[in-house]
Amino acid sequence: QVQLVESGGDSVQPGGSLRLSCQASGFPFGAYDMSWVRVRQGSRTGPEWVASIKRDGRGTQYWPAVQGRFTITRDNLNNTLHLQMNSLKLEDTAVYYCARGWGIGAILAPGAQGTQVTVSS
Repeated sequence: QVQLVESGGDSVQPGGSLRLSCQASGFPFGAYDMSWVRVRQGSRTGPEWVASIKRDGRGTQYWPAVQGRFTITRDNLNNTLHLQMNSLKLEDTAVYYCARGWGIGAILAPGAQGTQVTVSS
């Protein structure tokens, strides 16, 4: 059974930093591109793609609004995915999920809980 368990979310002030983690199990993690997506409260459009990383960790892509502030990395030995978030803005407030796949085609795990990131002053 595919499981993706996110952690690291918190409440921070604008300009702050957070590091999110995702522990993967139930599938060959190193064989999949991985992504982070987010869902803002009240969103009518569903998950918003944030960043993706190739299965070997050598290629990444970011949504323009987070480019230069967020960094996606992975550890294939420990089946973990990370998102370092710096210079956080109010509009980064959302529930963050890790997902299998690349870009807007990435798929959430069944029953995904996500981790809440709240940026407020």
